[in-house]
Amino acid sequence: MEKLKILLPKGRIYDNVVELFNGAGISVKLPERAYRPTVNQDDLEAKVMKPQNIGKLLELGAHDVGFTGRDWIEETGADVEEIMDLGFDTVRIVAAVPAAIDDNALRAKRVIVATEYEHIARRWLDRSKMDSLVVRTYGATEVFPPDDADMIIDNTATGRTLIENGLRIVDTIMTSSTRMFASKAALADPEKKRKIMELKMLFEAVIDARDRVMLEMNVTRARFQELVTGLPSMRSPTVSPLYGDDGYAIKIAVKKSEVPNLLPKLKTLGATDILEYDLRKVLA
Repeated sequence: MEKLKILLPKGRIYDNVVELFNGAGISVKLPERAYRPTVNQDDLEAKVMKPQNIGKLLELGAHDVGFTGRDWIEETGADVEEIMDLGFDTVRIVAAVPAAIDDNALRAKRVIVATEYEHIARRWLDRSKMDSLVVRTYGATEVFPPDDADMIIDNTATGRTLIENGLRIVDTIMTSSTRMFASKAALADPEKKRKIMELKMLFEAVIDARDRVMLEMNVTRARFQELVTGLPSMRSPTVSPLYGDDGYAIKIAVKKSEVPNLLPKLKTLGATDILEYDLRKVLA
């Protein structure tokens, strides 16, 4: 059986991706200073690469699945298929300038733009019809202005680093998050496509579980109908008779955000012995 070859992102988003694998029951362990993690599934093989390189490596076909930000797929123009948005490490790619610079002043000069996103920057600058010179950076882009650049195009999660460096955002070019991508060659292979879709299903189950908890409670026969009609649930609650036929035990999976308002309501409706616990996977 041919192994599914997976590219994991080096750096800050590595831990979140590996945590997702672990939540799905797939152990990924990376020895210190190594680039090839051990995986507890015989049909999977992993390698760690910089996020910037993953899209093009998938396009070339030596690997089947990779995890990187949407921004690096756009930047490299990689011809790959997005399988799912994992929803974490969300950032905005923004254009920012020193707070003291007036927008009209920018239009009146040739603007030096510092960025790691050279191609994204050039496309935006062309659309903006701005006379500019792009300087490629290799990290710490926010320190270039005002001495070495008039503008930066960079990623930001909260905007705090920009503010701390005296910068203001003039435009949001795109939003990005960590996503799962596959090579077109892998998706053309029925067996590899099946494995890829199975991984997607497992990851969706883990992500859905993070947003939900299980509530268990007891209720008397007399209060049962009143309680059960007031319950939120993914579909319908699980109901079991209590020993001695004195009432019922009820289970429901609910969103974590609903719990603060729901618990007092359940008590009012007659629920007792309420338990709350986390879920590991949810397959709707």
